[in-house]
Amino acid sequence: MSTGPLAGLKVLELGQLIAGPFAAKTLADFGAEVIKIEPPGSGDPLRRWRLLKDGTSVWWQVQSRNKRSLALDLRQREAQDIVRRLAAEADVLIENFRPGAMEGWGLGPEALHALNPRLVMLRISGYGQSGPYRDKPGFGVVAEAMGGLRHLTAEPGQVPVRVGVSIGDTLASLHGVIGVLMALHERARSGRGQVIDVALYEAVFNCMESLLPEYSAFGVVREPAGSALPGIAPSNAYRCRDGYVLVAGNGDSIFRRLMHAIGRDDLGQDPQLADNAGRVARVQEIDAAIGAWTAERTVAEVLAALDAAEVPAGRIYTVADIAADPHYRARGMIERITLADGSALEVPGIVPKLSRTPGAHRRNAPALGADTDAVLREVGLSEEQIAALRARGIIA
Repeated sequence: MSTGPLAGLKVLELGQLIAGPFAAKTLADFGAEVIKIEPPGSGDPLRRWRLLKDGTSVWWQVQSRNKRSLALDLRQREAQDIVRRLAAEADVLIENFRPGAMEGWGLGPEALHALNPRLVMLRISGYGQSGPYRDKPGFGVVAEAMGGLRHLTAEPGQVPVRVGVSIGDTLASLHGVIGVLMALHERARSGRGQVIDVALYEAVFNCMESLLPEYSAFGVVREPAGSALPGIAPSNAYRCRDGYVLVAGNGDSIFRRLMHAIGRDDLGQDPQLADNAGRVARVQEIDAAIGAWTAERTVAEVLAALDAAEVPAGRIYTVADIAADPHYRARGMIERITLADGSALEVPGIVPKLSRTPGAHRRNAPALGADTDAVLREVGLSEEQIAALRARGIIA
């Protein structure tokens, strides 16, 4: 049985890959019943992305846990009729197709709200449902560039680099989940659903902190700063004998403790460096002092000294470091699941952590179409109708 704070919430997931499915996964982790619709035969392309185990991506086990799979060809009229039946009983519908696709299938907000005025509809796209760019294809990597993030992710004068994960898609997903929860809260008062329009680039832009007001007020275009945190000092990555360590000594009292720990009380007690503005003006001098100290020590030695001084610092983790870290395991952030073939797989735990109604891994990611027959029976189709749809390739 579904448990969690969203138990009883019915979610219909259309779309594929990352942005829409990640939002649905987050709701499913906390008890929502999610029916994932994917094309017969191929399914969601994520099933075959990156490293495969027995023909299926291990990423799939994270992205689609706690969901049911309905294999349905949305291009067919009969399939669209099934979506209408499901939407009529759903609380939330999530889609991340290009704008206009749902309307072309007769599944736009106006049509679905006529069937179910309480439906909350989350629409994630590259550029949003309006504006001059709405019809352009948009992927997370392009949104990260348009939102201002890619320009900053580089060493000065070097080629901007990718963050390393699909951060644009994930940020849009999380904004979408926030929108869904707000819309459901409002629906409790009004009894009416609404549309949540999330653009990938806007989700990225929303996280760009002071980028725009600095330009508006001072004409300043923030430039790449590598591992440093521009305008906040000291906060950087420093080379050790066997790797790098991140040090965030940018609080006033923290800075004094940091300088004492590295034997530079002359800097720690310098009145010109007592606040952030003064430290920013002399950041190269401060970074040089910290770097000279770390260069003579191992990462472990640096971290031990800074932990003793209560200065925020940390190593740069690989996934091997994550898997071996006792804090990750103590917090339940690494879960071990058993796949259908009996083999074990470790997957990320559930975030955030609720004290009374926590999320849970209730079932593994489904095989393609594993729940097709059960879902169609639930919306009233007979065995003969199901067989006929399967014979025509509309379902699988």
